[in-house]
Amino acid sequence: MKENKFLQVIKKRWLVDGTKTILLIAIIILLFIALNIFMQKLELTPIDFSQEKLYTLTKESKDRVKDINKEVNIYFIGYEEDEPNLEFAKQYKKANEKIVAQAVDINNRPDLSQKYGIESGSAGIIVECGEKSKVLTDSDLVTYDMQTYETINIAEEKLTSAILSVSSEKVPKIYFLEGYSEFALSKNMKYLNIYMSNEVNEVETLNILNMGKIPEDCEALVITTPSKDFDDIATNAIIDYINNGGNILWLNAAKVENIDTPNVNKILNLYSIDPFDIGIIRETNSENMVMESPDLIIPHIESSEITKDLTTGTGVIMPNATKINVNEGNLSEQKITKTDLMFSSDGSYFRTNFNNNSFELAEGEEKKEFLVGAEFEKIIKEENEENNENKITSKLIIFGENYFITDYTLIQTSNYPALSLGHNKDLVLNSLAYLVERPEDIVARKSTGTVTYTATEKQNEIVLLIIAAVPILIILAGIVVWILRLRKR
Repeated sequence: MKENKFLQVIKKRWLVDGTKTILLIAIIILLFIALNIFMQKLELTPIDFSQEKLYTLTKESKDRVKDINKEVNIYFIGYEEDEPNLEFAKQYKKANEKIVAQAVDINNRPDLSQKYGIESGSAGIIVECGEKSKVLTDSDLVTYDMQTYETINIAEEKLTSAILSVSSEKVPKIYFLEGYSEFALSKNMKYLNIYMSNEVNEVETLNILNMGKIPEDCEALVITTPSKDFDDIATNAIIDYINNGGNILWLNAAKVENIDTPNVNKILNLYSIDPFDIGIIRETNSENMVMESPDLIIPHIESSEITKDLTTGTGVIMPNATKINVNEGNLSEQKITKTDLMFSSDGSYFRTNFNNNSFELAEGEEKKEFLVGAEFEKIIKEENEENNENKITSKLIIFGENYFITDYTLIQTSNYPALSLGHNKDLVLNSLAYLVERPEDIVARKSTGTVTYTATEKQNEIVLLIIAAVPILIILAGIVVWILRLRKR
C-alpha cells in the first residue's frame, strides 16, 4: 500500500534525528497554545452540561440586560483570566456589547485603587456604571445550605442584579414588618432575604413602634402571619400607607388557635377579606399532594401576570395552607378588583378538628376548591382631570400560607429549604416585582442548587471520545516514533 505523502515528509524531514523530532514537538505545542489563545479571544460560550445550566447565562438574564444603553464595566481585581466567574461574566457582552467584564491588575489602574480604596494584593469585583457602582466578593457569589454544608452558586443572580442596580435610575425599597409575627428575615427567612436582595431591591425590616409610620420610600410592605394583633400605632400607620397608594404582600399560614385580632381584621377588611378561620386545607387527590401527605398541597395556578411563567413544571408546594375568605358582595362597593392566583383542588377539604388524624373526610367538613392566593386592587381615589389629580390605587397580594417560603424543610428526604422547592421562590419574587412595578423581573428563575451532569447521548459520546482518544493518540505517536528510530538503526 502506498504511503501517505504527508507521512513521508514527516518521516524523511522531521523524524530523521532527535533534534528535528524535538523541534516538531515544539512546533505542535506552540500551535496548540496559539490556537488556545485564539479561542480565548473569541470568548465563545462554554458548553454547559449541568442540568441547571449553572455556567451558561440564562435567557432571562439576557433579556433583562439587553436593553441597557449605558456602559457597564465589571472589573475582576486580583483574578486570573481563567477565573470561572470571570469567564461567566464575559457572557454578558454577547447579550449587550456595552457590558464588559475584564481582569484588572490594580497596580496598573491607580484610578480604581484610589476611587474604591483597593490595595495591591486585594481581590474584589466592581460593577460600575457612571458614578454608580457595586462591590462584590467571592463570598457574595455563593450561599450555603447549613444542613448539607453544600455550596450553592448564585453568581448569575448576583451579577445580573448588580448590573441592573448600577444601570437603573431607581431601586425599589421593600420593608418587612416585624414585631407581630414569628416569621422574620433574621430568624427563619434568611434565604428569602438573600433572593430578594439578589433581585433589584433594597430590603429592610420595619419596626413601626420605633418609627411611628411607614417610610415614604416603601414601595412594598411584607406582612407575615400575625401571631398577635396589631397595636393602634401600627394599624393607623398601615391604613395611612394604604390610603396613600401603598402595596402589600400578605402571607398567612393556617390558624391553629383562636386569637382575637380586630385590628388585623380591620386592615384585611379594607380589601373585602373576611377573618381567617381556624383550620387547615387537606388534599384527597394524590396528584395535588407531596409524598402522600395531605397537608403538603400543590395548588392549581391560575394564569396571570404574576404567574405567567409558573403554570407549568413542578408548581408550588404549600404546607399548612388556609383558605382566603372573600366577601364577594363588597368588592364592587369598595371599588376592588380581585384576580384569583391559586386554588386547591376540588377534592380538598378544610379540617378544623386538629385531633382528627384521619386522612379521610370527616362528617361536616367542607369539601371544595379553596382560594389560597389572590391579588386585590383597590381604587383609593379616582382620577380628576379638572383638578389635575391622578388616580390612586392600592394593591394587595395575599397567600393563605407562609411556610412555603421559609428556611424550613417540608419533606424529610429533602435537604433544601421550602423556598427552593418548585416555583415557591419564583411566586413570592414575582409578586414583589409586580407590586414594585418591575414586570421585567417576573420570570421563572434558574435553580442554583446541586450541579448535575446531564449531557445528551451524543454529547456524552463526544466527551468520552475526547477523554479516551487523546491519550491513546499520544501513546500511539510515541510508539510510532520509537519504531521508526529502531528501523533507522
